Amino acid sequence: MAESFTTNTAGIPVESDDHSLTVGNDGPILLQDAYLIEKMAQFNRERVPERQPHAKGAGAFGRFDVTHDVSAYTKADLFQPGRSTEMLARFSTVAGERGSPDTWRDPRGFALKFYTTQGNYDMVGNNTPVFFMRDPLKFQDFIRSQKRRADNDMRDNDMQWDFWTLSPESAHQVTWLLGDRGIPRTWRNMDGFSSHTYMWVNADGERFWVRYHFKTDQGIEFFTQAEADQMAGSDGDYHRRDLWAAIERGENPSWSLKMQIMPFDEAKTYRFNPFDLTKVISQKDYPLIDVGTMTLDRNPTDYHTEIELAAFEVSNLVPGIGPSPDKMLLGRMFSYADAHRARIGANYNELPVNTPHAAPVHSYAKDGPMRHHNPGDPVYAPNSKDGPHADTARFGEPAGWHADGDMQRAAYTLHAEDDDWGQPGTLVRDVMDDAARDRLVDNIVTHLCNGVSEPVLQRAFDYMKHVDENVGNRIQAGVRARQGEREQQPADVTEASRRVKARA
Repeated sequence: MAESFTTNTAGIPVESDDHSLTVGNDGPILLQDAYLIEKMAQFNRERVPERQPHAKGAGAFGRFDVTHDVSAYTKADLFQPGRSTEMLARFSTVAGERGSPDTWRDPRGFALKFYTTQGNYDMVGNNTPVFFMRDPLKFQDFIRSQKRRADNDMRDNDMQWDFWTLSPESAHQVTWLLGDRGIPRTWRNMDGFSSHTYMWVNADGERFWVRYHFKTDQGIEFFTQAEADQMAGSDGDYHRRDLWAAIERGENPSWSLKMQIMPFDEAKTYRFNPFDLTKVISQKDYPLIDVGTMTLDRNPTDYHTEIELAAFEVSNLVPGIGPSPDKMLLGRMFSYADAHRARIGANYNELPVNTPHAAPVHSYAKDGPMRHHNPGDPVYAPNSKDGPHADTARFGEPAGWHADGDMQRAAYTLHAEDDDWGQPGTLVRDVMDDAARDRLVDNIVTHLCNGVSEPVLQRAFDYMKHVDENVGNRIQAGVRARQGEREQQPADVTEASRRVKARA
């Protein structure tokens, strides 16, 4: 039988499963990439009404206080000396549904909304500094591989490892996920990262590339797999309960914001591609710079209207903050807002939790379901009727970055030390201690022994050997040893197992 090929929903063959259409290798993604838009738009409408990823979560309100002067790098209002900005934070798991346990092994969402005097600024990050991929064309397939099968509606480790091992760029995030920080003890005991690289622009128009690091002031703590499994059975809402109770007790959690800042021109020759979401920027090259403190001090009074209907969107960038050539970031700038339109409705920004609290709204958006306020005439721009107009002189930003080249589907241009295995190998050998490496090996062995098929198992062994040969060999030996133990089970045990399966 002829090998099948991917098509769009109209049956038209697609050019690539891996790469969005960009201007040159490193240029911006093009809106004319109809297949990318189809995948993102369709994906955002697959579930009603809970979020697609990040469905299970909770949050709290607080403030962000600037403690150090970074005005040399950005003119953004919320980062000016002495500023205190009202904010909302939402923490979540990625793959679980709304009723799933808080303590499943999963990345944790770390979404922040700052109600600044120049509009809402949203930072949609995770508790890990990297992600599983670097092109948004693969995101929908990744999420499906981590959720549930089509035939039995159950999660499946074979499906997860099948995707991961066929996507070597995932190795860095997989190593984070299967390590200690894959299950934080509480949301209060985890860091948060922008993961993406953003652009900061100062008052003189100078541009910088930056990454955000929110360091927990409570200290890093984690659950072992056994502890997390026990907690999932005894209190599936443990993380949201802990956050709520801590604030009720007056033990308000806080995080210190530190930035990595790279001069604009240095990105071109930096040894790693700073816009690759699967890579970190070395703190030895660009040390952390102190900025301020985020403190959560108020629980919601209505979970549905203040947390469930909260809409965080990557495209909410205030003056002084802009995007970068990160393809995942550029894709998410469309996808997040579109997800809210599909899940909540076109006028989701009229809900109190999403409306700017410290800035007026002068928009020409009008009508549609659940609209409760229209701006009145004039309803178009440009106009000569005293309607609002864009203040380009005041708010216009310098051009983002230069891009040219043929329209094509291709990976990023490789920098001097770019590869998919080097940084996860460094994480295993240089960051983890012996005990953490032992837990990593045990976590992966346990995960692989739970329904992963032999062809995928062999790829998983090779995958982890590329990360670190010693760790990969230990994982392979551990899996084979457990398989041997199962084969040597007493006859009465295996017969009992067969009877259970037969009854099922």
